[in-house]
Amino acid sequence: MAGTEKGITQRQIVLGRRIAERRQRLGLGQERLALDAGLHRTYLTTVERGMRNPSLETLCRIANALGCDLADLVRGLQAETGRVE
Repeated sequence: MAGTEKGITQRQIVLGRRIAERRQRLGLGQERLALDAGLHRTYLTTVERGMRNPSLETLCRIANALGCDLADLVRGLQAETGRVE
């Protein structure tokens, strides 16, 4: 299992979906976003799938590459609870 040893959280799933949806609305592929954010494409894939719990630094890099504020990606996540696995 990638990410945390405690399992995947609902927050990770929602965050990953938000990143993927914003990327797709911008017409960006995973390779382009990963390159712009300074990440490996496979790592970005696991973030989008909710399998990783990215650091604050990584989230800032993704938000910058998406041209949005980090708050847009994380707004309301504190209300999400529970583990998926």
